[in-house]
Amino acid sequence: MTSLFAQEIRLSKRHEEIVSQRLKLLQQMESKFEDQNKEKASQIQAAEAAFKRNFRLLKTLYWASVEDYIPKWEQFLLGRAPYPMGVENQNEAENTIRNKAQ
Repeated sequence: MTSLFAQEIRLSKRHEEIVSQRLKLLQQMESKFEDQNKEKASQIQAAEAAFKRNFRLLKTLYWASVEDYIPKWEQFLLGRAPYPMGVENQNEAENTIRNKAQ
């Protein structure tokens, strides 16, 4: 009977060790999961900031190019200069303008 009682005590201690190790592992997993979530949130925030920055740059560059072409198009539309984008599309542009004017 004593040996069964001693074996029960050993098994109980081993069970406590296993439960303790399991708890530590669960805490480590939770900590790692929280760190991953923080990292992901940081990456999302950085991506959103980059998207906004790129959008502003693209918008600025678009309007800058429009402003560069306004004088050329203005002269063309007034009939004082040739088609500003090249000869290959000049006939198409002139036909489009004529059709809209009619």
